[in-house]
Amino acid sequence: MTTLPSGDAAATFEAHRGRLFGLAYRMLGSRADAEDIVQEVYLRWHEAVRERIENPEAWLVTAATRLSIDRLRRLKTEREAYVGQWLPEPIVTPEPPADHHLELSEDLSLAFLTLLERLAPDERAAFLLHDVFDVGYDGIGAVLDRTAAACRQVVHRARERVRGERRRFDVSEPAKADMVQRFMTALEARDEAALLQLFAPDATWTADGGGKAAAGLNPIIGGERMARLAVGLREKFWSPIRTMRIGTINGEPGVCMFDGDRLIATMSIATDGERILAVYAVVNPDKLH
Repeated sequence: MTTLPSGDAAATFEAHRGRLFGLAYRMLGSRADAEDIVQEVYLRWHEAVRERIENPEAWLVTAATRLSIDRLRRLKTEREAYVGQWLPEPIVTPEPPADHHLELSEDLSLAFLTLLERLAPDERAAFLLHDVFDVGYDGIGAVLDRTAAACRQVVHRARERVRGERRRFDVSEPAKADMVQRFMTALEARDEAALLQLFAPDATWTADGGGKAAAGLNPIIGGERMARLAVGLREKFWSPIRTMRIGTINGEPGVCMFDGDRLIATMSIATDGERILAVYAVVNPDKLH
């Protein structure tokens, strides 16, 4: 048996690189871990034998999924010992990510990825493959070594846990951007009343400092508490070189905070178009390099 010609192998892999990274990132919530998975798949792909691969895309997706499941299981103990709230590592880009066209941006958002943490590794993989990457149950069964019927049940249970507990709203991108702009404007002005008008009464503020930056160990619940917190943080931690800008965070508009040119915080929101339902603030420097 002969190996794939290096040129053909490289071109085939590159055609699917964005999809593999998107899958691994959604599985692991970490850019570095996702890049490691993609690199490992790349190495295995170049060692593969032509006659054993009927469908290159399916082979690559299977390899990335199985490696991600194994990595997620190993990360379980580390995340259980994490200081405070763990949030996915944000992807900050001038424009939506390269794989943005493959799925809705809401399925890349921090709000969505945080909900995925409720799922076991196999559940997470099955749910993402079916609902985000449009893989059929037979294909998922081949990845997870289960029957198509069993995978259908796994996806159904995972969907109920994620979608059922997730308030879904059809909010346009302009409406999201407008809400983010209003939030940043009120925060810059230290306008507690304006912030209170923006936050839903039962809104939540979750911050990830990882024990390396100031952040509450538990989520803040309630619009009034959040408004006071936001103004207090603005007062306490502001400096002459600190600025806020609108950026693209995981495919959606969000607030980026800088010290000079150094990113020190990201704030993503979930909204119904009328109020802010949740704020996800990442201040752990290890996730912002």
